[in-house]
Amino acid sequence: QVQLVESGGGLVQAGGSLRLSCAASGRTFSSFAMAWFRQAPGKEREFVSTISGSGVSTRYAGSVKGRFTISRDNAKNTVTLQMNSLKPEDTAVYYCAVGRFAAVSTLYRDYVYWGQGTQVTVSS
Repeated sequence: QVQLVESGGGLVQAGGSLRLSCAASGRTFSSFAMAWFRQAPGKEREFVSTISGSGVSTRYAGSVKGRFTISRDNAKNTVTLQMNSLKPEDTAVYYCAVGRFAAVSTLYRDYVYWGQGTQVTVSS
């Protein structure tokens, strides 16, 4: 059974940093892209960042580019999201996801396994 467990969320002041981690189990994920999405209250889930199965290719939403960095460790089946210069508008539940393919995708429909989410709150 595939399981994704996110950790690292919390409360931080604007300008601060957080590091989210996602531990995957139940299969080998090195052949599949992994991604982070987020959902703020009253809003749809939105793409944040993705990384290819090999880790060579990455994509970021325009709103986080230059502030967030995604990485993965295929030996440990983990993906991390380093978030710097956080803003109040980054407040959301952050979800880890595993894709259908090795290539990166920004589309929700291209991800088949999801974690339960971790709350990130940025105060002004």
